[in-house]
Amino acid sequence: MRKAAGFAAAGWLGFVILHHLLTGRFWVWLIPDMIPPALYLAVPVTILAAARCRGRAALLAAGSLLLGAAHAGLNPAALTAPDGPPPPGAVRVFSWNTEYWHQDDDPRAFYRFLTDQHADVYVLQEYLNWVGDQPREAGDLAALRREFPGYHLAAEGELVTLSRFPVTAVRRVGPAADLGPRPSWRAAFDLAKILRTDLRIGASTLSVYNVHVPAQYVLNENPFTARFYTELRGRGERRAAQFGGLLADLAANPAAALVSGDFNSTGAMGELRPLFDRLTSANTANRAIYPTSWYAGVLPLWQLDWTFTTGVTVHTSELADPRGLSDHRAQSLAITMRR
Repeated sequence: MRKAAGFAAAGWLGFVILHHLLTGRFWVWLIPDMIPPALYLAVPVTILAAARCRGRAALLAAGSLLLGAAHAGLNPAALTAPDGPPPPGAVRVFSWNTEYWHQDDDPRAFYRFLTDQHADVYVLQEYLNWVGDQPREAGDLAALRREFPGYHLAAEGELVTLSRFPVTAVRRVGPAADLGPRPSWRAAFDLAKILRTDLRIGASTLSVYNVHVPAQYVLNENPFTARFYTELRGRGERRAAQFGGLLADLAANPAAALVSGDFNSTGAMGELRPLFDRLTSANTANRAIYPTSWYAGVLPLWQLDWTFTTGVTVHTSELADPRGLSDHRAQSLAITMRR
């Protein structure tokens, strides 16, 4: 038993070291990056228990625990997160990957879920249907305007942002900047994974970045083929282009910003590290110790949906039940602008 624990501890420590070296830097690591972050805590703790906290195995497991604990998806800010209602006048933001709009759901239930949020700003992804293994525009903007009278609407490809506040500018970010003045919906879908909408809130400007970073892996792909790795490398390059475009735009933007959506990335992945370093995660106001937003089957082990801010105070943040309408939980926040 001790020998097996020693091998397991050495192997896991090697994995954690490789993760530190390769995540966000080498496209092949996009596959190991998909593990549930909780494993960075659960595996070494299990090995420590098996080794009875003694010997070489325990030492190696303790090392991997120290190296990997920050990647385990825990949210220590939950212990000090605000408890109580947001201040009067706070702006309510609702961000959600809708999972193909209401393609497989009752449209009335879908719109009832949205309107029940009473949000001031909606940041929505996957405004599309999936037909014949191809994305198609959902063709629902007129219905959206009827359901949200008085709201301002910005849409590009699969991204839709609704706001009670006036929209002063709409800007393409990243690869979508190369699109012509009137691109087809499919061209916009392929390139526009970040949509910046500038809102006038009182005397201030808030830049809302609606984000849906492409997934690195499609579940029906065969990893034992050369095509799999060609596709994986291409997806890695497309993801890097989106993240790079987002960071460049943020660096050049003096306004307060809210960056929200489906990043298809866990907090353990190196691609998100620059956002954690430069902005503030809304998890600082989330009271969940292990927040999760995406289900693989029935296991809620991943947080792929995030909100980051600058120049903004987040008073409340929660990952809301989507009522069976999506495989993603929705992000519900209350914010105020800093002066």
